[in-house]
Amino acid sequence: MTTVGQTSVTCAVCGRESRQRAVRGGGPAGPPDLDLRPGETTRSTMAYWLQQCPTCGYAAPRLDEATPAAAAVVAGGPYRALLAETSYPPLARRFLCRAMILEETGELHAAAEATLQAAWVADDMRKPDLAREWRLTAVALFRQGPAPDLEQQVRIVDILRRAGDFGAAAAQASALERGHLPEPVDRVVAFERKLIAAGDARAYSVASALPPPAARPHASQRGPATGLPLMRPVSGGGLFAVLRRLFRRR
Repeated sequence: MTTVGQTSVTCAVCGRESRQRAVRGGGPAGPPDLDLRPGETTRSTMAYWLQQCPTCGYAAPRLDEATPAAAAVVAGGPYRALLAETSYPPLARRFLCRAMILEETGELHAAAEATLQAAWVADDMRKPDLAREWRLTAVALFRQGPAPDLEQQVRIVDILRRAGDFGAAAAQASALERGHLPEPVDRVVAFERKLIAAGDARAYSVASALPPPAARPHASQRGPATGLPLMRPVSGGGLFAVLRRLFRRR
């Protein structure tokens, strides 16, 4: 059972106290999407993954924790401009604020994840242009950081496909296929290949890549702390762990 509560948190950047919502508990989550957006019930808790200070705008999993470098980013002009960008959905802007802090402090892969989460919000808000822009930014951040591992490279295929950049997605898939892909990862890449060839930019769950059952779209585009532990997105150990669990059921 998922419950929502509030707790008082003191911001580590500005020292102001605010009430923050958090959830605890939760039902079982279904298979994630191919880009690792978690299934329900976890995907409906995105509003609780980050806290944001209403005074200075600092965004983090916990407002009571911040490094001096993060505080410097929050005080900077680009961060202040992002906070004032009203054309972005507020929840997406929160993830982008977190992404900016992470990027500026050198955590590029984590910044990519936060940017991708902003794209998920754009999906839900029916803002495809923003979702595409933020997916492409996420890919750039993955590639600017340390060399992406195999799991990240497989996810990049899906992120590019979802952004409608089928040529880049196909090139990424080809690069993967030139190496040895373990089973069932090879099935996921083959499935992505079929979607790319069909010009299909819809969301699919990981389970769709391992038939049976037949592949079906997974509608990620449908509309809509101390004291309480903050709900975090959970991928169950990442894409490969999810694949292994599903593959064992076949």
